[in-house]
Amino acid sequence: MTALTSHTITYADGAKKIHHLAAGPPNGPLILFIHGWPGTAITWQTQLSTFASLGFRALAPDMPGYGQSTARRVAEDYSQEALVAGMLALLASTGRRAAIWVGHDWGAGVTSSVARQHPLAVKALINLCVPYHTIELGWDGFLPLVNRDIYPKEEFEFGQWDYMRNWEEKFEETIAWCDLDPAGLCKAFLQPTKAPATRVAPLGLVRKNGWMGGAPRPPGVDASGPTILPAEVFDSFAEDMQKTGFWPGTAYYLNHERNKVYHAKAESGGKLELPVLFVHATWDTVCDTKTSRLVEPMREVCGNLTEVTVEAGHWVQFEKPGEVNAALIRFIVEELPSEWPGFWDGGYTKKKSVL
Repeated sequence: MTALTSHTITYADGAKKIHHLAAGPPNGPLILFIHGWPGTAITWQTQLSTFASLGFRALAPDMPGYGQSTARRVAEDYSQEALVAGMLALLASTGRRAAIWVGHDWGAGVTSSVARQHPLAVKALINLCVPYHTIELGWDGFLPLVNRDIYPKEEFEFGQWDYMRNWEEKFEETIAWCDLDPAGLCKAFLQPTKAPATRVAPLGLVRKNGWMGGAPRPPGVDASGPTILPAEVFDSFAEDMQKTGFWPGTAYYLNHERNKVYHAKAESGGKLELPVLFVHATWDTVCDTKTSRLVEPMREVCGNLTEVTVEAGHWVQFEKPGEVNAALIRFIVEELPSEWPGFWDGGYTKKKSVL
């Protein structure tokens, strides 16, 4: 296994810090892996090791609100504008002006925000499960795209995003429930998945039925089987979540209006010409890009878009790491040959002759 090194940078005049893991040669092409809710840098261990072994300089931060990064109970710290500032500070600390950005879940919202506001800092955008031009824009970026054949408005006002509304309405109460057993809850989230029997997501019923069907507390760690993460990786992640609790990382959901205002100022109007890869997860019933219109805005504003589908649930990069890594590698080879390790030194030459 490739060695991972631990680093911490400060920004915002020293008031905030971002901890990150790194692997691979310091002068290798830079690729950043940005986790979502919930997560920490270590959950990208497989990707960090894979890309470092190929010669990339691979980094993954504990996003603000998680792990060893600043995790204040200040909702504004987790607006897209504040998160982008942290990501640009992380990029600057590498001495590079641009990188390949890979995001999952809310991490994809952040990578999308970086690309929308600072396209020159992005050599390519790779989003898993959450398309560009959706969640980072606030409610208007994704709620109108709900499949109303599956979620009739009179019954499911917020569609599969009902749990997001629950965060806004009962934040402190729900956080208190999550914090009764952060490790057990995370373990329940990270169980293997299979093709869903229905496209109606349980998270679309949270305000009606409660979390986990109204259970009085999250399931304990012994209530679930092995996770889709390596055991030592899950243990490290769970320890991080026990320390911070769910409040800081979940405050990402409290900034929809701020995010809407922030992105309304983007000069490009959201159009991207840089290479974009999107990885669909077939069995993801929340970030559902297979039976809803969630992917349509991205297709309309991205001029160089590649899409690939993997049969997995929401945690596609953990459940099918080989397929996801292969998709990323092929995309980089095809769309960014100058970013392949070794190109900077001697290039990649090819000759065909008629013999």
